[in-house]
Amino acid sequence: MKEEEKNILEEEETLKEEEIENSENSECSEDSENSENSENSEEKDPLEAAQEEIEQLKTQILYKTAEFDNYRKRTLKEKAELILNGGEKAVSAILPVIDDMERAIENGEKTEDPVVLREGMELIYQKFMKALESLGVKKIDTEDADFDTDLHEAVAMVPGMGDDKKGKVIDCLQTGYQLNEKVIRHAKVAVGQ
Repeated sequence: MKEEEKNILEEEETLKEEEIENSENSECSEDSENSENSENSEEKDPLEAAQEEIEQLKTQILYKTAEFDNYRKRTLKEKAELILNGGEKAVSAILPVIDDMERAIENGEKTEDPVVLREGMELIYQKFMKALESLGVKKIDTEDADFDTDLHEAVAMVPGMGDDKKGKVIDCLQTGYQLNEKVIRHAKVAVGQ
């Protein structure tokens, strides 16, 4: 029996050794497979990382494009609104003058006195000029001014005015106006020759 027990023990040890060898072999093969997989994964990781980065950049470009498109549409809408309603400030400044003109017309029927009518017209004119000044409109000064092609338009040359009047504005035939330092209508003037 002892020999049988020894044989059984030896067989068990042999089996255990074989299992250990098999397990070591399988571990080695797994390690080699893992190392191969890790090498493959290392090779795939930069590609995958690049693909992910490309996808992120594509997404960012789409967002930026959509954002810019929205900005462009919004600014076009605002610009169109400004063009349509840009004169609102000017019109609202002129409306009180129109009211005064209507009152003057109504009161003009009641009186025959030309002095009263003239005074009313002068008051309305002054109020209108103040409204225009509040909008940035001002008259181009022509009194005793040198002729300036940026501000004046010569419609007549007046000879024989003397050397001191040469190149100077003699008479203003139509008043010129500037809007915020930009000429919107040149003053039509007669210039000394």
